Amino acid sequence: IHTNFIGTYTLLEAARKYDIRFHHVSTDEVYGDLPLREDLPGHGEGPGEKFTAETNYNPSSPYSSTKAASDLIVKAWVRSFGVKATISNCSNNYGPYQHIEKFIPRQITNILSGIKPKLYGEGKNVRDWIHTNDHSTGVWAILTKGRMGETYLIGADGEKNNKEVLELILEKMGQPKDAYDHVTDRAGHDLRYAIDSTKLREELGWKPEFTNFDEGLENTIKWYTENQDWWKAEKEAVEANYAKTQEVIK
Repeated sequence: IHTNFIGTYTLLEAARKYDIRFHHVSTDEVYGDLPLREDLPGHGEGPGEKFTAETNYNPSSPYSSTKAASDLIVKAWVRSFGVKATISNCSNNYGPYQHIEKFIPRQITNILSGIKPKLYGEGKNVRDWIHTNDHSTGVWAILTKGRMGETYLIGADGEKNNKEVLELILEKMGQPKDAYDHVTDRAGHDLRYAIDSTKLREELGWKPEFTNFDEGLENTIKWYTENQDWWKAEKEAVEANYAKTQEVIK
């Protein structure tokens, strides 16, 4: 609440006071979740099967609720006070320098630390993965070419479920694909995210560069392997924090 809502309000007021261009980086989590593809008629790509800028907000968690609130206050400051602002909602990032509490670096650093990786529930939850470099170029396109008051979604068509991603990491790091523990699922765990970035691509000419997830994942594993000094000091504290809420399912 303090960071996502009050923090955004504070920055908006500063941008308003000094007439500064404002860009608000948000998340696809504000839209809630989507059904798994196998649960959709025809398993196709019809309307409503991906998030767009017109999708209704339906947040599921305290985090996504406060992010949704921050999006709405940006829209209100644009309309009420003429603040020059844009919004981007992005899918799940991966790549170098991501904090080790996040799903992909946590699994990689667990393996490097001799800790068994952990998978929430059955691992069917689908995320639309995008390399952090592509997220950055998407934001830059919006900053330099986006229309004021508009929302743009940033995604790279990278849908994979958590089980697939974890097993791929294990395989690429020379481990058996089943060498992980199932842990209790997260409260309010959204089922599937998927981004339709047509508006960003067609209106601003953006396109992702890192479209080969296997290759991007290999590069990410290589970075965390070669830069252990960057994350090693925090690893024990991160795992101790997770241990308070995660119970291994026997």
